[in-house]
Amino acid sequence: MRYWLMKSEPEEFSIDALAKKKKEPWNGVRNYQARNFMRDDMKVGDGVLFYHSNCEVPGVVGLAEIVSDAYPDPTQFDPKSDYYDAGSKREEPRWLLVEVGYKRTLKRTITLAELKEKPELEDFALVRKGNRLSVMPVSKNEWDLIISLE
Repeated sequence: MRYWLMKSEPEEFSIDALAKKKKEPWNGVRNYQARNFMRDDMKVGDGVLFYHSNCEVPGVVGLAEIVSDAYPDPTQFDPKSDYYDAGSKREEPRWLLVEVGYKRTLKRTITLAELKEKPELEDFALVRKGNRLSVMPVSKNEWDLIISLE
């Protein structure tokens, strides 16, 4: 089993929206490294820290799990979508997604500021300067520490 952190702007898609839907395709990823994580490394059953970004108090707000293998993201082919990619072809899609299933909402937000204060997390991709990936790996030790902060 592996662990991941997946970022979403709560105005776009929140932990509450995932809780209502129970599972949802994680579409719109347009970064090759994040796509490669989904394609090559994510497996059904992997754990997900659901993170709210670009909001008043960014942080980990819930737990989810990967519930599908990667498959082509249909939004890349839809000219009406914000995630449309005119260069992507159906026979060779550029962009993939996985489906994410809701596990639970945390009792409180574990804020980015808190995570940055933990010396044990100094190598965690989320707290490193310049890291803007929306999908990133989390080690078992990082996962355990973050969950323990709840």
